[in-house]
Amino acid sequence: QVQLVESGGGTVQAGGSLRLSCVGSIFPFNNSTMNWHRRAPGNERELVASISKAGVTNYVDSVKGRFTISRDNARNTVYLQMNSLKPEDTAVYYCHAFGWGYEYWGQGTQVTVSS
Repeated sequence: QVQLVESGGGTVQAGGSLRLSCVGSIFPFNNSTMNWHRRAPGNERELVASISKAGVTNYVDSVKGRFTISRDNARNTVYLQMNSLKPEDTAVYYCHAFGWGYEYWGQGTQVTVSS
């Protein structure tokens, strides 16, 4: 059974940092584009960061310079380092993998930033 398991969420004060991890299993992780999305209460889901199988990264403007996405293909893991967190970063963060003919979602991990 394909799994994407996120970890690393929690509650942090504004200005703090968190690192999210997502471990994938069974699907071809090395050939997958890996994304982090988030959904805040009352908002639409938003693509936060993406990393291609070649390591090319993209970010939504609101997190540029604060968040860093990276991957470790040997560990089937993608990370999201989040620095200088703001209350508006509060959301459930989801790991997402896709490739040719497939896509998978994790269950999500809550990130809460207090002011």
